[in-house]
Amino acid sequence: MPIQQTFRKKIFYYFIAVFLSFTVAILLFQLQREKDYKTSQLENTLRNVTEVAHNYIEHYELMKKQNFSSADTLKVLIPQDNIRLTIIDKRGIVLYDSFVYEYKKMENHFERPEVQKALFGGEGANIRHSATTGTDFYYYARNYDDYFVRAAMVYDVNVENFLKAERLFIFFIIAIFLVIWLVINELTKRLSISITKLKDFAIKAGKNEPINEEEVKFPDNELGEIGSQIVKIYNNLHEAKESIALEKDRLANHMNILNEGIGFFTPQKEKMLVNSHFIQFMSIISDTLTISAENFFTIPEFKKINKFLEKNLHKDTVFQSNELPQIEFTIQKDDSYFKLMCIVFADKSFEILITDITKPEKRRLLKQQLTSNIAHELKTPLASIKGYIETLMSNPDIDKEKQQYFIERASRQAERLNLLLNDISLLNNIEDAGELFEIKPVHVKNIVSDVVENLESRMAIKNIKCKLDIDKDVVVNGNDSLLSSVFQNLLENSINYAGENIKIEIRNYLEDTNFHYFSYSDNGRGIPEEHLNRIFERFYRVDSGRTRELGGTGLGLSIVRNAIQLHKGNISARNKPEGGVEFLFSLAKQ
Repeated sequence: MPIQQTFRKKIFYYFIAVFLSFTVAILLFQLQREKDYKTSQLENTLRNVTEVAHNYIEHYELMKKQNFSSADTLKVLIPQDNIRLTIIDKRGIVLYDSFVYEYKKMENHFERPEVQKALFGGEGANIRHSATTGTDFYYYARNYDDYFVRAAMVYDVNVENFLKAERLFIFFIIAIFLVIWLVINELTKRLSISITKLKDFAIKAGKNEPINEEEVKFPDNELGEIGSQIVKIYNNLHEAKESIALEKDRLANHMNILNEGIGFFTPQKEKMLVNSHFIQFMSIISDTLTISAENFFTIPEFKKINKFLEKNLHKDTVFQSNELPQIEFTIQKDDSYFKLMCIVFADKSFEILITDITKPEKRRLLKQQLTSNIAHELKTPLASIKGYIETLMSNPDIDKEKQQYFIERASRQAERLNLLLNDISLLNNIEDAGELFEIKPVHVKNIVSDVVENLESRMAIKNIKCKLDIDKDVVVNGNDSLLSSVFQNLLENSINYAGENIKIEIRNYLEDTNFHYFSYSDNGRGIPEEHLNRIFERFYRVDSGRTRELGGTGLGLSIVRNAIQLHKGNISARNKPEGGVEFLFSLAKQ
């Protein structure tokens, strides 16, 4: 693995470089220390020689007598036979030299390095070649008050070797270095294994992949323990992240199938999660094509929520998780109604919920109107019944013929009241509990034939003819009771309001994959055009007085429309050019 080798080499070379530098420094220091020590030993020997010579000169007053020939005696006193002794006066004139017989002819030694050093430092040493003797010497000179005493040792192989450091120490240092080399090599190898494992882990973590602890088995050391703990923490975080992502997807999918518009936002009003209905309802309410959820806060219709958020998103506002602030209100847009709810959470993020309440709101308003209409419609028959009964109760002696008349009138009003309550009950059941009606395949021709047969006597009185043009195999998926109500209400409408000597035609004029299409028409009086758009409204009457006189409830066509819609169809009405009215409607096959 190139990366592993490169890292290992780098760290190995780094450690070796550091240790090599340290080793070389120690070696140089020790060599210099040993050399200084041996040089000091050599100079100490020569110093002793100069001291012996000085004592001899002083004892025999050689400087006063200027007789240095007796200095040869010093050769006997000095045990080393290779030591050269020289006496030099302050002017540099050689007064005596043990290696040169004609020392008086020697050149001036004042400029000699060892003499100069002794002149200014008291003593001095130097290794150099002697021009007089042609030999290399290690010179040592010492400054006395009236003269210099110089002792020199022939710088031969013995002296040179003496001054050199012991090679055993160098070999020892090299051996130690090799051992450390092996130790560092093993340490870097182990360290590189741990680092490589961490690298493999980092690569997988960067790819957001799950990591098996067995795949990245770390060495059994402190670094390995750290790596193992990191892997465990990562796997826990990865599992938590996947769980959060799964919950988020589940929430998103749930939001998308809801009919409500839901949006979650950060405290900075940035979108976190919204569904399509949220954008759709925003566009409907604002009459603009909204493509971004953040536009919510710029739409004037939502200024009440903006004020609510400004108050509760302030940094100084504090509230408990069990007392979350929320606001709820309703917006009307044309014929649509929307309920808006906003709740702020403890971390200052918030949720906005938009619910289309058009149907329940219209139903509420319709029921409110229905209740008013029912109360109004019930008053007439109830008042009539109450009036007839009170008349009978207050006039016990009224003749039998009159009593029978009042009783019949009260019974007729009671029947009208019963019909009204039945129609109201049927209409409410269709709207509020349509799923409770049994749905099954129904042969339409059989239903229509039964209705026509039931009304045949009433039709005969007015000389009304009915023609059916429906095949016996026309089948729709529906409720036979409701379908009977559809055709019965249409026929009763014609019987009651179309006039006498008319013709009714019921036919199945078209079908497609999903629907059968029907036409119900008569050639009677028709309906004034201004009333056509409202005839399916509850309690709406083209001629209210005549309708009540004929016993109508004003709910028949409302029942027809709701029953057809429950069968997934639609209905419309139009006046025919040749006279009469035609109802066109569809019924689903499935």
